[in-house]
Amino acid sequence: MSMPEQRRILATAIPGPRSLARQVQRKAELADGLGTTMPVFIDRAGGGVLVDVDGNHIIDLASGIAVTSVGAAHPGVTKRIADQAERFTHTCFLVTEYDGFVDVAAALNRLTPGGHAKKTALFSTGAEAVENAIKIARTATGRPAVVALGHAYHGRTNLTMAMTSKNVPYKQGFGPFAPEVYRVPSPYPYRWPSGPERAAEEAFATLKDIVTTQIGITNVAAIVAEPIQGEGGFIVPPPGYLKAVQEFANEHGIVFIADEIQTGLARTGAMFACEHEDVVPDLITTAKALAGGMPLAAVTGRAEIVDAVAAGGLGGTYAGNPVACAAALGALEAIETEDLVSRAREIEERVLPRLEELVTPMSVVGEVRGRGAMLALEFVKPGTSDPAPEVAKTVVERCHQQGVLTLLCGTYGNVIRLLPPLVIPFDLLDEAVDVLVDAVRSVG
Repeated sequence: MSMPEQRRILATAIPGPRSLARQVQRKAELADGLGTTMPVFIDRAGGGVLVDVDGNHIIDLASGIAVTSVGAAHPGVTKRIADQAERFTHTCFLVTEYDGFVDVAAALNRLTPGGHAKKTALFSTGAEAVENAIKIARTATGRPAVVALGHAYHGRTNLTMAMTSKNVPYKQGFGPFAPEVYRVPSPYPYRWPSGPERAAEEAFATLKDIVTTQIGITNVAAIVAEPIQGEGGFIVPPPGYLKAVQEFANEHGIVFIADEIQTGLARTGAMFACEHEDVVPDLITTAKALAGGMPLAAVTGRAEIVDAVAAGGLGGTYAGNPVACAAALGALEAIETEDLVSRAREIEERVLPRLEELVTPMSVVGEVRGRGAMLALEFVKPGTSDPAPEVAKTVVERCHQQGVLTLLCGTYGNVIRLLPPLVIPFDLLDEAVDVLVDAVRSVG
């Protein structure tokens, strides 16, 4: 099937009649606990466009939550998927082996930061990757405790829910959660009480104090951080914070884990977001963009740490599925050969100045932030820093009605995040930003 025409087309109201009819069946057949952002059913997609069953061409500023960075139907991915599926769809790598698993691991060992010896284990989801990184860290250190940041998001399993900050919708009613997870304040510059210029120093001092006096340094297996916090609101840490945490961890035998599930693989204008801060993690988790839409995740890190777990201690029936591995090899090839790291930087240079024009003393936009093609607007009540989630929701709804898919996030539900495919045509991107800017100005 050919690539969808790369332009916005409003064939019907959004959602259209065919999507609305399917919503009736969805309601009858699916669990109510499965949410939705834009109630349209997609027929095909590619580049920067999603085509729904009513024929609307929607500009994609979501990438399936940072998954389809190379587009939703990149030929280098889809051909490898088809070729591999024709050969075999599964054996379980823990039973009989295949090249794709090893080739993806080799690519990640090469691409992740640091020149040290590395090894990789593959899994299926981001939450699995985080859980296995904790398993590895606990085994390597012989310690139980895990330190996570405020505003963190690490997944929906029991352990990763414990590590995630936001209660509704991720945690409400699902406890009790896994023990030995401790939280330290996130250096959220826009909301730091004494001002953004003091956020790094004071947040790091608090982390050291909590680890030293409340947990005990010799009890801490790992400190886990997103180099840019995703669901928490695309919070970019102040300069120097992550490096200080990494050095503190290294000094005390604590495994420093970078959760790059949303930020990794070119999204922020570097192959990995921790590179912006010259941070070299002991372990790094990847998923989302890794396999161009297929479920695949990984833990990559220092060989001596990864190898602390004995044979049989890591794995999963679907871990490193051969079709997903084939997709990953195609996605990684596209990221490198098409220089999507540079493309992400170009997206930032094109979009960020236009968003910054929306920030005025009495604007509903309190801050614009982000790196590369991971950008966000935080909505507030004018003249204050009080969160305005209802305004953010209204802007998103107006964008959706105009055929531009945007996503909400943030601990307070007041942040609109932009995650366009890195291959989106620039004229389409400019048009989407036009719609977003108009929607923001229409609400104040």
